[in-house]
Amino acid sequence: MKRHRLRYALFIGIGLLIIALAQSCAVNPVTGRREFMLYSEQDEIALGKETHPQIVQQFGIYQDAETDAYVRRVGEALTPYTHRLHLEYHFAVLDSPVVNAFAVPGGYIYVTRGIMAMMNSEAELAVVLGHELGHVNARHSMRRLSNVMLAQIGLAAGSAISKTFADFAGLASVGLQLLFLQYSRDDEREADQLGVEYSRAGLYNPAKMIDFFGSLEKMGDLSGGHSLPGFLSTHPLTSERIENTREMIQESDQSLKVQGGAYLKRIEGMVYGNDPRQGYVEGNAFFHPTLRFSYRFPEKWAVQNLPYQVSMVAPEEDAAIILQAEKSSDSLSSYAAGRAQKLEGAELRDERAATVNRLNVLQQVWDYEDENNGQLRLQLTYIQYGSYIYSFTALSRREDFAKYQTDFSSTAGSFRTLTDKKYLNRQPKRLRLVSADGRSSIREIFQRQGIPEELWPQFAVMNALELDQKPERGRQIKVIR
Repeated sequence: MKRHRLRYALFIGIGLLIIALAQSCAVNPVTGRREFMLYSEQDEIALGKETHPQIVQQFGIYQDAETDAYVRRVGEALTPYTHRLHLEYHFAVLDSPVVNAFAVPGGYIYVTRGIMAMMNSEAELAVVLGHELGHVNARHSMRRLSNVMLAQIGLAAGSAISKTFADFAGLASVGLQLLFLQYSRDDEREADQLGVEYSRAGLYNPAKMIDFFGSLEKMGDLSGGHSLPGFLSTHPLTSERIENTREMIQESDQSLKVQGGAYLKRIEGMVYGNDPRQGYVEGNAFFHPTLRFSYRFPEKWAVQNLPYQVSMVAPEEDAAIILQAEKSSDSLSSYAAGRAQKLEGAELRDERAATVNRLNVLQQVWDYEDENNGQLRLQLTYIQYGSYIYSFTALSRREDFAKYQTDFSSTAGSFRTLTDKKYLNRQPKRLRLVSADGRSSIREIFQRQGIPEELWPQFAVMNALELDQKPERGRQIKVIR
């Protein structure tokens, strides 16, 4: 009898799932075919609008209005030829050294200054933007998200479909998770095709996509040590894709725009690599010249510096410290009370006020129960400095807290005003252009320009040349100073 009921329940569940799937199909704007899709276009647009501020906060926008306008102009030259003309498209340059470009559902397209430094023409920029527009127009991210959700909810799909998009796991977090998911080979192939189609329609030479792919193959994925994945992490490159793209190129494409000189002129002066003005690590100390503070952290701890926080993780990954800053005119006690409201269910164990390095400090210790990690202990240290309140959030399992308490307290206790000009005056490296004389190899040019030897192979790729190759006289070569 039990077995019969189980079979009956399973039959009903599968039936509901089939009905749900049948009701959850949409017409792909590019192919015209019906496909499984849990989310409406309104859901997709809402996801983009709510994810964009999260991306800006986490990765930062490159603060150069002319570069931003330039990328937007190139992107807008392609949008009239897309398959979803009614979407409102947005283009932005992220202040990240990672070589990447990506799209958020609903029409948000991003390139990093890292990928712009690697390109050598406006046509390359156009085909990369066209490729990302292809992902948006074919709704690749939304199909991936639908499949992920289906796998998670299983036979509960029928009940989940009727809910609004925001009911799924937090809208913004879902959008950011999409940045780390790989596209399928079919998705990449289709985006390549659309990138060629859109850039050609915008009068750009799509053959430059092959040049870009070639540079990517030589460069590899340079995302290590950064929170943003590299282009090859999310857009796997295969020889098949390169060959398919080559077959799409037409002889008439050679007469279309390349705009190499104009592009190089536009990126001259762009920040290259990490920008020390946004904070940097030297030894086991962190310095922030713009906000004029420094502090020391435990040796061998991994540090990640993002626009909105600095995170430090112990070697065993069983303890962490997060530093955040917020403009506030509140007293430390009022500010701490506001933060405490977000610690629902936490128990205050200790609280003390002090003065550290001539700055007012309030420190609290909380016990907190986490569903995934069990019993945690948090040490919150609030420091008033200038117009900001800085918060060190140190956490570990309750049983490990004694082991790390000295590290937690010494890190927050080392926070101080930065006055040493040696650390305050750090400036970023910037891209510069030099003219080849027709006699010197790229190796010799880099040597004369004082580029560190370990960067020579990388900069040769960035110039689409070999180290021993002698560029023609007058060719503009990218270097850094």
